[in-house]
Amino acid sequence: MKNKINLLEVIPLRKNHITTEWVDDCAVIVYPRFKSKWIQRFLLPKGMSPFIRVRLEEHGTAVWNLIDGENSVQDIIEKLADYFKNEKDYEFRISTYISQLHKDGFITYALPVQP
Repeated sequence: MKNKINLLEVIPLRKNHITTEWVDDCAVIVYPRFKSKWIQRFLLPKGMSPFIRVRLEEHGTAVWNLIDGENSVQDIIEKLADYFKNEKDYEFRISTYISQLHKDGFITYALPVQP
């Protein structure tokens, strides 16, 4: 039987193959189109970028900036309270967004170190 993990306690970490570029004040997540260099070499059409770029909107950029390997999901929610002006359900929006980043393979989770 697996132990249940509280999402608010985990620490999101950016995956190593993900880089961040900046356009104006928005983060752009950049990752390889293909994981294998061999596949990239033979299947990538000429002229096509070997990278995919995903531009985050203002709120996504605010969350992305706090995914640094030190902040837990709860810490991120608390730090963005003023930014979201304590909007209704902003905590749910942030946790859902972080879950989607995980599902899309941009981040992974680390469990906090137990004292």
